[in-house]
Amino acid sequence: MTCRFYREEEVADVLDMATTIEVVDESFRQLGSGGADNVPRRRARAPGFVLHGMHASAEYLGTAGWKMYSTTRIGAKFHVGIYDTDSGQMIALIEADRLGQLRTAASSAVGARYLAKKPVTQVGVFGAGWQAEGQLTAMATEFPLAQAYVYSRDEEKRQAFAERMSEKLKLEVLPVHDPREAVEDLPLVITATTSKHPVFDGNLLAEGALVCAVGANWNFKREIDVITVRRADNWVCDSIEACRGEAGDFVLAEEEGYLDWTKAVSLSDVMAGNSIGRNNQDSIVVYKTVGLALHDVALGTKFLELAGSQPEIGVDLPF
Repeated sequence: MTCRFYREEEVADVLDMATTIEVVDESFRQLGSGGADNVPRRRARAPGFVLHGMHASAEYLGTAGWKMYSTTRIGAKFHVGIYDTDSGQMIALIEADRLGQLRTAASSAVGARYLAKKPVTQVGVFGAGWQAEGQLTAMATEFPLAQAYVYSRDEEKRQAFAERMSEKLKLEVLPVHDPREAVEDLPLVITATTSKHPVFDGNLLAEGALVCAVGANWNFKREIDVITVRRADNWVCDSIEACRGEAGDFVLAEEEGYLDWTKAVSLSDVMAGNSIGRNNQDSIVVYKTVGLALHDVALGTKFLELAGSQPEIGVDLPF
């Protein structure tokens, strides 16, 4: 058994959002039932450089693996390694920028599947970059969206994002000049930015709204303010352990006395019926995702399954 290497464009050609959402849904279920194990991200630093690493095993798939990526001032490089758990052999090395975008967006869509007040036909999006594009695509895949309102501090970027995504998703994507227009009266609000500071006023949230907070995965960053945390009846994490280590939205709120971790629940427990993710239709719910290696491993394994019928893609590595 050899290890096979796959490039970004091959991942993009093989995987789609609908498939990814179902893979991530099942991985959450397995995490809740003991069929998988996830190790939160750790970081090693050097001047101008950070190496990020996270690991998981998916017993239910017979695979395990890691995601490693480096960040510098000029960008990031992502890779996922997949192992066969019977032989211990590394079976794939995958360039994983696209894979990471897909699984991050799918986590929000799965969260919204179980936590959002239905129907969801409108969404507010903060951010106009790569991850925001994935988030909106995932929500349009999961729900019959009619309109999306996008806010970014950069007017040119939000205008370009709206034009691009309107064409791609065949729905009305409106760039807005005031953050409140991406929050007020909306059932679903997504934050997918690099901001270190809250991007909207929590007083603006409608009763029953779900906030999917995606961007902040350092404990000194926050995209949602303490008002949002205080107004939320339910705090849900993709992983409580991971969020306690790096979800600045919650970590900083705890330090300020606005969050009690004993009241936070994991999405996998909500899906298993062991925890409540939404108290009632009027509850404001915050779903915080920092990204789980299990999703990378599960999606990487699915990619290998689908790529198996396309022997022309990928190249063998000499080990």
